[in-house]
Amino acid sequence: MILPCIDLMDGKVVQLVQGRQKALEADAPEIVLRRFAAFREIQVIDLDAAMGRGSNEAIVARLAAQAAIRAGGGVRTVERARRLIEQGARKVIVGTAAFTERGVNRAFLEAAARAIGRERLIVALDSRGGRIVVRGWQQATALTAEQVLAQLEPYCSGFLCTYVDREGMLAGTDLDWFRRLRAATAHELTAAGGITTMEEVRELVRLGIHVALGMAIYTGRLDLTELAALDCPS
Repeated sequence: MILPCIDLMDGKVVQLVQGRQKALEADAPEIVLRRFAAFREIQVIDLDAAMGRGSNEAIVARLAAQAAIRAGGGVRTVERARRLIEQGARKVIVGTAAFTERGVNRAFLEAAARAIGRERLIVALDSRGGRIVVRGWQQATALTAEQVLAQLEPYCSGFLCTYVDREGMLAGTDLDWFRRLRAATAHELTAAGGITTMEEVRELVRLGIHVALGMAIYTGRLDLTELAALDCPS
């Protein structure tokens, strides 16, 4: 599955480089959503909520009511996860709340899985310099994605794995990292971060990994028609 990304900041659709520098602004969220109508599912991330400096909750709710989305960014309470599902989100992505200073936050994950069903819960494993980063990619942990996959599997149906080192740089991604993750779990995997070419997209799909795309779509490096045909082959 190919997932176009809608990243929200200050009410606008944006693309950042490594989660820090804003590289571009796109059209209004609903206009962008219509551009992605041919895809089975869309990934919506509230960057303000992820960074703890605001919320685009009303926009996320509107998008969830209009399309099949998986929503994330700042989902740090069970109530927020439940509300996203009630608003129409197909799946919920949790990142920061899935971890504590000591490791996996089992109490939160157990509660979230009970509240919305583990089949609707995705855990974000955003990695920079080999370590999982949280709080909008601003804070590094001592954990690696490979270390925690098995511990997280009982609570979720899949993982969003972002290679932050290349995020937004249009410089290609690390396919070997995704191959290692694929070998380490049978759960659904979604790859993000630096994916730039159709060759990379096809290789990830061949590996049985979903592909979340942002900068390469918004800059025209990847063609939406070609991607949609790969997402929904006839």
